Amino acid sequence: MTFGMSEAKDSAAGPQVLVVGAGPTGLVLALWLTRLGVRVRIVDGAPEPGQTSRALAVHARTLELYRQLGLAHEVVRAGLPLSGANVWARGRHEGRLEFSAPGAGMTPFPYVLTYPQDEHERLLSQKLESLGVIIERGAELLDFEERSGHVTARLRGPDGVVRGCDVPFIAGCDGARSAVRHTLGVGFHGGTYAHLFYVADVEAEGPQMNREVHVAFADDGNFVVCFGLRDARHARLIGAVRDEAIAGDAGARPTERHDGLEWNDVSRHVVEQIRLAVKKVSWFSTYRVHHRVASRFRVGRAFLLGDAAHVHSPVGGQGMNTGIGDACNLAWKLAMVLRGTADPGLLDSYEPERMPFARTLVGTTDRAFELVTARGTIARRMRTDVGPRVLTTAFRFEAIRRLLFKTVSQVRIHYRRSPLSAGRAGRIHGGDRLPWVPTVGAGDNFDPLTSLGWQVHVYGDSPRELTRSPGARGLPMHVFPWSESAAGAGLERDSAYLVRPDGYVALATSGAGAADRIGRYVATHGIRSM
Repeated sequence: MTFGMSEAKDSAAGPQVLVVGAGPTGLVLALWLTRLGVRVRIVDGAPEPGQTSRALAVHARTLELYRQLGLAHEVVRAGLPLSGANVWARGRHEGRLEFSAPGAGMTPFPYVLTYPQDEHERLLSQKLESLGVIIERGAELLDFEERSGHVTARLRGPDGVVRGCDVPFIAGCDGARSAVRHTLGVGFHGGTYAHLFYVADVEAEGPQMNREVHVAFADDGNFVVCFGLRDARHARLIGAVRDEAIAGDAGARPTERHDGLEWNDVSRHVVEQIRLAVKKVSWFSTYRVHHRVASRFRVGRAFLLGDAAHVHSPVGGQGMNTGIGDACNLAWKLAMVLRGTADPGLLDSYEPERMPFARTLVGTTDRAFELVTARGTIARRMRTDVGPRVLTTAFRFEAIRRLLFKTVSQVRIHYRRSPLSAGRAGRIHGGDRLPWVPTVGAGDNFDPLTSLGWQVHVYGDSPRELTRSPGARGLPMHVFPWSESAAGAGLERDSAYLVRPDGYVALATSGAGAADRIGRYVATHGIRSM
């Protein structure tokens, strides 16, 4: 789909992107856009920020993207890096899975970080407001329509008054019940699992209160996951509600939250079996898990991100991180089109890059979730007798540990089939995440990515043609010394890697003519300025 350039020549001081939803996805999108000079308006229908911790896991790829914004170290200081996970079955400790070692040398953040979502959102909100962007709470999107060169949205404010808002683009970051998706009429295909689950923030005592992750399977078929928090007295518990408790909730429909249930109604047997003594429950809620992917991630000037585009089981803590990845993927593309430094066709790459990963993620977490929650004697024995032993044995092999870390941390995500990806040099293809390479001293090859701009990386000696060619002129070029780390990461000596603003390789090329290939790439994709 093509547009005129009215968005690039907009001289008014009004917003250029309306972000609907102020959860982590919307906040990160607004932060990236603001850093790139785009005027943003961000609204949220809730009257106040979330007060519960909800999502906990912040993965390595998210922290790498946060580092580009200068946020990573602050988030790490506020959160808790988890060093390992423990597996329990029938009250016995079956083994420990080491988290940090598998990611060593792969990323500057070789761990899973727990950081409660309410605190996470508070930090992101403060950073956004420090840039002069105020989040409009209690502002509900009613609907919108696309007109020539812009989108007109209707918003009902906290005072009940409905007002219009004209913007070049609108981004739906407004969750599973997205008003943006509903207005577009985009399908949200999938389903809902039969099981009812609970989440509780508790103060407790027991062997699990060591600030690690504990997964416990009971002999009655139920399970609980205990996440350590920064305060060692507190933990997050996730588990299944007893069937008889659900049966007693007369008249409840499958999608209801069952708010009448309390802590005493859940499957406490597994908690007691592992000798976890809950002293206080500070927050408790029940929910059902959905698995759905929108049929479109983009319709004209409207985009869907995060839970508005995809929801899935909580296995692996992927949901929030995937939404943040959506935001970082879209932000620089919108910014370039709005500045007139790239053709509007650049926006066509958002859906084909993010939708395949969302579909794969839903399928993968579905299979894992079904294994954990399946009923029956055989499934129960697999969880309590076979599974823990197989898992702890498999984790002794470094190749398996590293593969699992790559998958869960999201550093394995690539866009090789994207229309923006081309070439190969060494083991690195266009569309791959730029591998992390520490350099002599305290620096690394991720340092230049804080510019949020296009750049060329060379590992070894830079060919003279790169600095002399008109096609490569104006591109910041960073030459890193060849090292064992670069070789181990799959990079090719003296080759050139054109890196996108989000840290993915757009073009990998080697040998004579590298500069010309970069020039042709830039021309082909209508990129007029870096």
